[in-house]
Amino acid sequence: MTASLWDFYPVDRQGLADKGEPAQRGLRLRQDRKNEPTKLKPQDNQGRHDDMSYRPCNFFYNVTGEEAERLLKEYGVDGEFLARPSESHPRNFTLSIVRGESVTHIKIHNKDDMLNLCGGESFPSLSDLVQFYMENPDQLQEKNGGTIVLRRPVSIPLSEPAAKEVREPTAQRWFHANITGAEAVQLLSKEKQWAFLVRESQRQPGYYAITVKTDENVVHILIRRNSATGMYHVGGGDEFRSVSDLLEHYNNNPMVEENSQRVVHLINLVPSTCVPADAIEARISLLQHLDPNTNKTGLAEEFEKVPTNESYLSKREGKRDVNVNKNRYKNIVPYDHTRVVLKEVGQNPGDTDYINANYIRIPGGPPLYLLSDKVYISTQGCLPHTVVDFWKMVWQENCRVIVMTTKEIERAKSKCERYWPDLNFERKIGLLLIKNVEEIVVKNDVNEDSYIKRKLVVTNGDSPPRELSHLQFVSWPDLGCPDHPEHVLDFLDAVDDAWEKTPNPKSPIVVHCSAGIGRTGTFIVIDVLLNQIKKRGRSCPIDIPKTVECIRGQRSGMVQTEAQYCFLYKAICCYIQRTCKRRIISSTNSSNSNSSLTLTGLPSAPPVPPRRQNAIPHPAQAYVNENDK
Repeated sequence: MTASLWDFYPVDRQGLADKGEPAQRGLRLRQDRKNEPTKLKPQDNQGRHDDMSYRPCNFFYNVTGEEAERLLKEYGVDGEFLARPSESHPRNFTLSIVRGESVTHIKIHNKDDMLNLCGGESFPSLSDLVQFYMENPDQLQEKNGGTIVLRRPVSIPLSEPAAKEVREPTAQRWFHANITGAEAVQLLSKEKQWAFLVRESQRQPGYYAITVKTDENVVHILIRRNSATGMYHVGGGDEFRSVSDLLEHYNNNPMVEENSQRVVHLINLVPSTCVPADAIEARISLLQHLDPNTNKTGLAEEFEKVPTNESYLSKREGKRDVNVNKNRYKNIVPYDHTRVVLKEVGQNPGDTDYINANYIRIPGGPPLYLLSDKVYISTQGCLPHTVVDFWKMVWQENCRVIVMTTKEIERAKSKCERYWPDLNFERKIGLLLIKNVEEIVVKNDVNEDSYIKRKLVVTNGDSPPRELSHLQFVSWPDLGCPDHPEHVLDFLDAVDDAWEKTPNPKSPIVVHCSAGIGRTGTFIVIDVLLNQIKKRGRSCPIDIPKTVECIRGQRSGMVQTEAQYCFLYKAICCYIQRTCKRRIISSTNSSNSNSSLTLTGLPSAPPVPPRRQNAIPHPAQAYVNENDK
């Protein structure tokens, strides 16, 4: 059976937005004064949206002004916002923003398919407009001069009907979060014919688009939603209860364009590795399914596909005869381009500038747009003859936090030479004097030793002494994972607390286990992803495989085993569970999280809001652009 294909549409050549998608009709705002849109003072256009970096997503909800206020007051904090349709002006939108204890509503005008706020800079899509005012807060002001800050999109749990309606599909492996039509075209450029993916429409928030590589070019198909029935369709033919059902149908039944009788197949799905953080539980469930053809889970396949970079990155220094004995494991050698080079080299035979350690720097640009104020040094556990070099590195780099994720002895094998003195003792190592002035053993919730916090004071001749925090996680098995991810999250909180108190937060955090790749890589990836979520909100997109790939490009073998890779997902899921609590729940109840992957502690969802009296009209039919590549 075939369906008429009416809804092809192109991508803007600059990759800013999809064309041919008018704004969606929404609901009438309440007429009481607190829901009236705020009058803005037009600002001079100082910034340019085509130079911006991270594009926000997951901020559009198909709700009324009254419902927007409820959601923002219940789940939002100052500066968090959502966008919604305006029924009083069918092609317009409204921004609703938390400002202290109240919610401010701002009209977004649609003029000639370009969006603006009271005559300010115009944008081709809602996401571009939101991004500009997030990055240029001085450009959004009230007439009285007050600045309106867009901090980040509010994170609304999927237990809310409004969130479930627009965001439930985002956990699916076929959904590519936060990409434009142009980026979809580029992604499919190296794929086989009839490869396809699904993304959110940039121009039509709340709608989805299928991008398909045909025998001639790439086309885009708008997935519509019948406002009366809630069913999905592609402009004609059958309707389906979910986008997944629609895709499954057209995977076996081709689409045919009504006028040209052109046939389009959906055969080769290009899966996404990116997922909104608060949808990660559903993604885990999908990745745990066993593929009958490969007899592997999605998690196993995903881990196997993460590049290792081993074939083309140089490790020459670590393989030199004079340096080989400084490697704890002969097959784990640092890359040359990121290795830490010791500046002070002794005069003894065998003294070189080599140490088995790499800088791990977090890039802020595409494709991940990661947010991180931290720099890491990933290194191996000390050998007896490398302790001096280790402390040379710590002093040279002015490191104030050392993270140790191993015990000194595990399974009767040495994993790391002890490089610090006992409590209230001092130890001379090379030119440095290290004194242990504080040591606290922290228990977990089952009264087992979880980690140890030490305060070390290091002096070097007449230089001012430096205070270091040494945090040792003692319940992480070699080549394995902790039983409870919340214990690792508690440890990460302790590390963050120590790092925030350092006098020089730009100094690297030293992280090591035994080899400096497995537990060390897992710790760093979790810390990077949590930093992203904390700054951009729980609904921000994260990409675990690409983040691992980024880290592996700086030190070989980071995140060593499939179990450690799965633990990344489990730890992020546990963090989302901890924070995905309503603000009205007391702090006592909020702390009672468990380690399963099932959300707990959430009150039952509120009743579904009444359906609008006026149905949302279908968007205008779009068209095929044969030439856009």
